Amino acid sequence: MDRAGLSRVIAVINVKGGVGKTTVAANLGGLLAASGYRVLLVDLDPQGNLGEELGYSGTEVDDGGRALALSMTTGAPLSPVPDVRPGLDVVTGGPELDPAAAHLVLAAQADPQAAKRSLIGLLGETAPDYDVVLLDCPPGQEPLQQAALAAARWALIPVKTDASSRKGLRDVARRLDTVLDLNPDLDLLGVLLFGVNRGAHRVIESARAAVAEDLGDDAPVLRTTIRHVEAAAQEARDRGLLVHELEEAVMAAPAWWQIRRGTPAGDGPRSRSVLGLAEDFQALGSEVIERIGAAEQAEESAGAGDGRAAGVDRGAAAVDLSAREEQGGDRQRRTRPDVLQGA
Repeated sequence: MDRAGLSRVIAVINVKGGVGKTTVAANLGGLLAASGYRVLLVDLDPQGNLGEELGYSGTEVDDGGRALALSMTTGAPLSPVPDVRPGLDVVTGGPELDPAAAHLVLAAQADPQAAKRSLIGLLGETAPDYDVVLLDCPPGQEPLQQAALAAARWALIPVKTDASSRKGLRDVARRLDTVLDLNPDLDLLGVLLFGVNRGAHRVIESARAAVAEDLGDDAPVLRTTIRHVEAAAQEARDRGLLVHELEEAVMAAPAWWQIRRGTPAGDGPRSRSVLGLAEDFQALGSEVIERIGAAEQAEESAGAGDGRAAGVDRGAAAVDLSAREEQGGDRQRRTRPDVLQGA
């Protein structure tokens, strides 16, 4: 099975709900697209919450997952919605994925691998058009989770620091094990601590130790953590803005002293705490790119060492996504770094 086109497919997964999977997928994808990458987001969740994060829920592009369900059950090509943001395409999800998952369960009775293979061919045709593909996985619906993991090169697991939220880690590990026969290249990109209190250093270190206990000492826990800022997260969702977009809107709003001098406050965003949250997602994007780039360079070096073709030179492993220059009040779109060029 040729998996060359799937080398930058990332499944954002946890079997427990409410741990930030969709928020992470949406903001990571949107930030990479804003930095010059071509990004595809695939919403595999019957809840379709990605539409809330990106602001297209209930619009004409929101088909409730009908097109994706048709593709997964019949093999019809994926039909992404183009440019939900510049450089960001989306395959929408929603309640139509529930009957699709039931269909995959029935198909698995005749062919146990059928459900797991349902995304491999579809993404194999589509993924080469993008630098990064992110799969927003549902907390339930094991057939959809297995399909995502069978097609992914990487798994990214958001988790909260409380013991209840961490219980899903072992279940995720078991999900990974169930697809290794089809996808031996699947690897853990990292565990992301989400919704943390930045001052609770002992809690964070305790959570890191618990992850190591659950998944093994070699389990990569990302350096980056995403802080808990409920007001900013809720305002971004209510306005259909990503965190970095809300940051831009807050920075453009009049300051308190301008309002006192008579500048209308309007109904613009109020959550200045979004500035720190935006920094967290910038750090996450940089760390994800760094890890993928380092892995690709290691694979190329190994390939060159044993006589195989080394492939495309990916360039430096790290990238600073926070270096965003402004000109004339507008942010410039950065030139895409070399690390993921040549997809």
